[in-house]
Amino acid sequence: MAAHARPGSLPGPSPAGRPVPELETALVGRWRAGGGELIELFTQARERLGGVAAFRLGPRPTVLVTDPGAVQHVLALHPGRYVKRSHRARLLIGDGVLAATGEAWQRQRRLLQSQFTGPGMRRYEQRIAEAARTTAARWASYARDGQVFDVGDEMRRFALDTIWRSLTGHPLDPGTARDLAAVPAVVAALPSLPADGAAARGSVAADLARIDAVAGLAIAAARDGATGPAGPGLLHVLVEAAGTRPEYTDRLIRDELVTLLVAGHETTASTLTWLHLLLDRDPGARERALAAGGEGSPGRRQAVQALVHETLRLYPSAWILPRCATEDDVLAGYRIEAGTDVLVCPYLTHRDPGLWADPERFDPERFTVPGRRPAHPGSYFPFGMGARACLGLRFALRESAVLLEHLLPVHVPRFRSVPARAAYGLTVRPDGPAPAVLGG
Repeated sequence: MAAHARPGSLPGPSPAGRPVPELETALVGRWRAGGGELIELFTQARERLGGVAAFRLGPRPTVLVTDPGAVQHVLALHPGRYVKRSHRARLLIGDGVLAATGEAWQRQRRLLQSQFTGPGMRRYEQRIAEAARTTAARWASYARDGQVFDVGDEMRRFALDTIWRSLTGHPLDPGTARDLAAVPAVVAALPSLPADGAAARGSVAADLARIDAVAGLAIAAARDGATGPAGPGLLHVLVEAAGTRPEYTDRLIRDELVTLLVAGHETTASTLTWLHLLLDRDPGARERALAAGGEGSPGRRQAVQALVHETLRLYPSAWILPRCATEDDVLAGYRIEAGTDVLVCPYLTHRDPGLWADPERFDPERFTVPGRRPAHPGSYFPFGMGARACLGLRFALRESAVLLEHLLPVHVPRFRSVPARAAYGLTVRPDGPAPAVLGG
């Protein structure tokens, strides 16, 4: 068996490269292509064969990439050789920027990029803060009444309110919230939908219709010039683009809107839910973060951000990043043939004991104490890396930190029960409810 190669010790490229070591067919044959079973298969492949390993789920080998140097090669250094062919959520997000490829992706990304840089982000600071204050007020009422509530539902409600305010300028109203519950419902259903496209769409037709109705009303309002209390939102940018860019039809605007709803709330909600569950297991981490400085201080801010980063290390927003090789290549000394499916797995890279000391332990100080985390950029990439890294990573980090700054000093969820497992779908999320009451 090949040893688990480390950054800097990978074999140098050769003109032809060596075959990627492959997990035994007999072992692979015992696994089905389900999320939890796949992560176990991936773990075995990495542990037995190293940071570039192959296995078969079909007639051709699939290559798993977890070594930081190889990760950087695929995602950052040679994105043109390793491309996205399609997106698992295309049925939901259509031709939105997450699923788009080629020149269409470049045009769509350029339009959205400016909205998530420094100047663009400043437009959303007030909206993020308002959504956080709304959640904090709701939690205060739960604490007064001793009400049992689901932490995962609360985090989805906050994240959806935040992205809806940013898209439309309006706070999330109860009716829209009920209709947009169809978004996580479709996301959760995606891994188990039929392979046939028409059958898959039929399985979630009612939910898609609800989503389309909400999107249609929001687009019409933006086109009529209606703005919310906070002024125009990102949806207005998309509608205005239609005036000079004919590709921005109502359908593409709908696809971008739904893409931003999915990317802008599902991943953040999962991260924040995991964080509350991790703090329940390690209450000292909350106390240390609050002791790092007073409200609004740089020390407190850094400590809260570290809580988020360590949660993302254990449960990255995108746990698997599929790519397809467009040409022959040599990756970390191994031969990759054109047409090979390549799976980059942040979840396993982040839990590699050769990179991270005691990797299964929740330890936010990895992100505050110098020398506690690996230096290689391919060691930590919860939002991807390179040209297709998540557009909204700064937005997600900021909204998470702002909510925690409101909640952590005041509220401690006391869980009645916790999910026993993780569910590996479009995101990695707790597989079940997380009912809690609030303590001081």
